[in-house]
Amino acid sequence: MSGSRPTLEAVAAHAGVSRATVSRVVNGGAGVRGEVQARVTASIEELGYVPNRAARSLVTRRTGAVAVVIAEPETRVFADPFFAQQLRGISRELSRQDIQLLLLLVEQRADYERIGRYLSGGHVDGALMFSLHHDDPLPAMVADSRLPTVFGGRPGWVGAEDHERGGGPLYVDTDNVDGARQATRHLLERGQRRVAVITGPLDQTSAQDRLSGYRQALTDAGLSYDESLVARGGFTAVGGEKAMATLLDRRPDLDAVFACNDLMASGALRTLRARGRRLPEDVAVVGYDNLDSAVDWSEPALTTVNQDVEEMGRMMAQLLLRLLEAGGGNTGGREDSTELRPVITPARLVVRDST
Repeated sequence: MSGSRPTLEAVAAHAGVSRATVSRVVNGGAGVRGEVQARVTASIEELGYVPNRAARSLVTRRTGAVAVVIAEPETRVFADPFFAQQLRGISRELSRQDIQLLLLLVEQRADYERIGRYLSGGHVDGALMFSLHHDDPLPAMVADSRLPTVFGGRPGWVGAEDHERGGGPLYVDTDNVDGARQATRHLLERGQRRVAVITGPLDQTSAQDRLSGYRQALTDAGLSYDESLVARGGFTAVGGEKAMATLLDRRPDLDAVFACNDLMASGALRTLRARGRRLPEDVAVVGYDNLDSAVDWSEPALTTVNQDVEEMGRMMAQLLLRLLEAGGGNTGGREDSTELRPVITPARLVVRDST
């Protein structure tokens, strides 16, 4: 058999079983006695047999592939270490289950129709979808196709308290409200009273929830919400730099800033240093994410809110695999809706030199 790939028939002959028995073992082992399954598995390993995925998909009706859809352009995705960490967690979990990852990015509006057609065309078994904006048409497209889907972050049409209910969309998120509340409360407990906030895009639930947590902390401390201390930074370093400049021009008396992700915090630190502000003596800074850059690249080392981004990616993949195993559809059509629920992970403040 030198120079040719071993066939299903060769494995059957080697193991002393029928071709159909080998096929059943390759496709999950249903109805095959343990000792026979062990013999076939040993023959597969000894001969180096690799199942034909195309043929296997005809039996299992599975493609062995999952689409990961990030509703952002490639310039944003490849510049933000948040996405790299989340993809690492997803990739490791899918690889462990011998499932291929297909990455789809939204570069422009025309891409929505193309991606929607692909997702509904039977090319993948399910989808992992994150960084959605409120006007994004993709969730409706996958709902119509009933493609099993898990979202990264709470989808915009789901209320912040709805994760306790079964039957809705599955998603993995961190407790953004509490994380932002911890960050702002920390600054207030240090004695700061003019605490600014740099928000992400407010058409995303993570940005909305972090702004909400900031406001709650102010209310708890008996302080009023002041629009002049709020600026948008778009979750980018450049956006954080510009937002910090806007805030300093508008409110030169500010004494602290909560940047709603680490990239915006790094941009804010650059602006503060350029304006001659001492950190944290003149202005204290807190970020959100606890990416490696918060420790390795920031000067001073950044106080930030930790969310385990890689683990959240792994949870997304794991949740989708459980959904596929249960034979469930997308929203509201899961056979095990009482069992599978959204996952909300805790947030934890990590105090460093910037406060």
